[in-house]
Amino acid sequence: MPGILIKNGTVVNDDAKFVADVLIQDGIIVDVRPNISAQDYPNVRVLDATDRLVIPGGIDPHTHLQLPFMGDVSCDDFYSGTRAALAGGTTMIIDFVIGDKSSSLIDSWKKWRSWADPKVCCDYGLSVAVTAWSPEIAEQMKALTGPEYGVNAFKFFLAYKGSFMIDDSSFLEALQHCSKIGALARVHAENGSAIDNKQKELLEQGVTGPEGHTQSRPEELEGEATNRACVLAEQANCPLYVVHVMTKPAAEAIERHLEKGNVVFGEPIAAGLALDGSGYYDEDWDKAAGLVMSPPLSREEDTPQALMDRLAKGLLHLTGTDNCTFTCAQKRRGKTDFTKIPNGVNGLEDRMSVVWEKGVHAKKIDEQRFVAITSTMAAKIFGCYPRKGRIAPGSDADIVIWNPNCSRVISVDTHHQAVDYNIFEGMTVHGTPETTICGGKVVYEKGTLNVEGGSGRYVPFAPFNDFVYAPLASRGNLFAPKKVERLQ
Repeated sequence: MPGILIKNGTVVNDDAKFVADVLIQDGIIVDVRPNISAQDYPNVRVLDATDRLVIPGGIDPHTHLQLPFMGDVSCDDFYSGTRAALAGGTTMIIDFVIGDKSSSLIDSWKKWRSWADPKVCCDYGLSVAVTAWSPEIAEQMKALTGPEYGVNAFKFFLAYKGSFMIDDSSFLEALQHCSKIGALARVHAENGSAIDNKQKELLEQGVTGPEGHTQSRPEELEGEATNRACVLAEQANCPLYVVHVMTKPAAEAIERHLEKGNVVFGEPIAAGLALDGSGYYDEDWDKAAGLVMSPPLSREEDTPQALMDRLAKGLLHLTGTDNCTFTCAQKRRGKTDFTKIPNGVNGLEDRMSVVWEKGVHAKKIDEQRFVAITSTMAAKIFGCYPRKGRIAPGSDADIVIWNPNCSRVISVDTHHQAVDYNIFEGMTVHGTPETTICGGKVVYEKGTLNVEGGSGRYVPFAPFNDFVYAPLASRGNLFAPKKVERLQ
């Protein structure tokens, strides 16, 4: 593979920012220092990064590509989704295996690998959803954490009653099991029983449009379920990762448990950092339905700013997308019943620019924090740091040359995803990826993609990741049983 020398840029990691050149050979960063002479490496391609930032490629920790869901399959598969990711400056994704209840977790993992491996254009990892509980499932989870499968995180749903939802008793047992096998528990936190009840009430009252979706899922239900998940994780002494934190009540619950010293990670997503839920009441049914996702966008217009403020303070930790795209035609399956609208929005291609716009351009965070919440923190949480998420010798050459002075207007007419609308339509973002390097190869440059399906690699994750589990070691004593010996 031809080498690359990035000259004259400002390297930004989560903990430092400095002027340096970056030398890449055989897909690996081999040198980072000022004034690397191109004459010493006559066979490398030189990229000029003057007035540009050189940052680690983004890691999207929450995607659903090619997902069978609600009677359909999300329209962005592992090719179109990862291709679009690269155009947006994301060089790795973590997708979710969500098989049906009749399949073993291992068989479902194999199915996802068979879908992804021939198509991915960037590296990827997998988390596995657990939607039922039994001793057999516990054994499968243990097996999946081994090197043959490389899974160190499992997802649990407290919503979607009748399909994915798991009850509290099973959830607690599963959390205790995660703690034993060194896995991270990821949770979709909403009160599924209350939602099911409110959906039925709204339909009986004649509310059938997308506005019913947000009314059936009040913010308090996300806050309650987030707090409940944190409490149960504390009892199990298990690290918890709350996916798609959408509301202030959920963020406040996480903050309370962080103050107690619990190991909890909060992940807001691009949609929730840029949009509020007023669009659910748009008179254009397609526009309103295009925003249907769970949890829904917040009803409070200041929530996006509040979530970004918490990212700035470290009270929320990283950003994802929950990218799960369905076309307008697919969304129309729920034309007369909002509960049948496939849940999901785009974001995989636009996350980096949206987070820059709402964070750095809005002067809420600096460039180093931007790198942390779009790349480095994910690499640390899932245990692939510093291979990923850092510009340093020995790290994978997944790099973005970022232009902080360029702007673009987000539009379905120019995006690379398969979905036929964009929830960020018309938004101007300042700060864009100019060149994306993935695995040591220039895959996006000057608006042009040069990718090949199947070129990405599966990245296995190991259990008992120190970044997640080391803080829990001393906390185990808090839950040790205490017995009092009494005189008879």
